[in-house]
Amino acid sequence: MHPRFLLALTPLLFTTAAHAADCDNATDQATMNQCAAQQHKAADKELNALYQQITQRLKSNPDSKKLLLGAQRSWIAFRDAECKFASAGVEGGSVYPLIYSNCVTELTKARVETFKNYLKCQEGDMGCPVPGV
Repeated sequence: MHPRFLLALTPLLFTTAAHAADCDNATDQATMNQCAAQQHKAADKELNALYQQITQRLKSNPDSKKLLLGAQRSWIAFRDAECKFASAGVEGGSVYPLIYSNCVTELTKARVETFKNYLKCQEGDMGCPVPGV
């Protein structure tokens, strides 16, 4: 390839970084919505990792594992319904994705804390559904 052609392509290497959302300085609604979605994705990723850790600890107890699955499905249904209700006042507006995502993120973070507490269970704690290590 010609060096001039390669030099001409150089700006394209940095376009992704330039288009990444600057969440700390977001001033327009689209960027704020994008940042809220990113925060939700991060919280959901943490929740899923903790869920996997819990299911690993429950591998020798299929009944408890099944109960966890049912509880998690019910919790997701509750979270989604609660956030639809909480953001109903702005449905159809440009701020809706921000309000909905923030709600989902906050509830997900609360569930993350619940899962973290499950993973701190001590051996012999009869009130804790997840066995200690």
